[in-house]
Amino acid sequence: MAWIEQIAAAVALGLSATAASADLTVVADHGGQPAKPYYVAISSAHEAEHDGYHARAAARPAGPSDEAATLPVHSSALSPGRVGTHAIHLPPSTTPFFLIGTGELSRHWLEQRRSRLEKLHAVGLVVDVRTEAQMKRLRRLGHGLVMHPTPGNDIAQRLGMSHYPVLITPKAIQQ
Repeated sequence: MAWIEQIAAAVALGLSATAASADLTVVADHGGQPAKPYYVAISSAHEAEHDGYHARAAARPAGPSDEAATLPVHSSALSPGRVGTHAIHLPPSTTPFFLIGTGELSRHWLEQRRSRLEKLHAVGLVVDVRTEAQMKRLRRLGHGLVMHPTPGNDIAQRLGMSHYPVLITPKAIQQ
């Protein structure tokens, strides 16, 4: 099963049927992988209803040649910086994920936390990347961690964030 389908299936299981609806509007698409499964999980945590998103409706992950067409990815609402740990409440089935860029702070953060990210089976959303070479470099540093270029503005807005790198689990946002 493709990574996005796995995440979407896990997120869908954690959604409550009694929540209210919150539709997403695409204002701009700067390429990358769909992050909608995360938005659904975040919305449900804020008592928003699952908007009919199904795991099978998720786009298939891009292959190497497809990924090049999605680049560059830039998330104007996010920048590298320090983040304090704070509690959040996402569905327990939400797959841990991390937001990262390609700069020195992100690369150092990834190297320092790689083993924990592996244990959590966290998925990386690369919210600021210009080239395939930068993606390859991050993947080498990640030693097999799944990472995809994905715009992060909506996630940032929904979680009230302005900086990365961060790890987001069902219970906390932490650097």
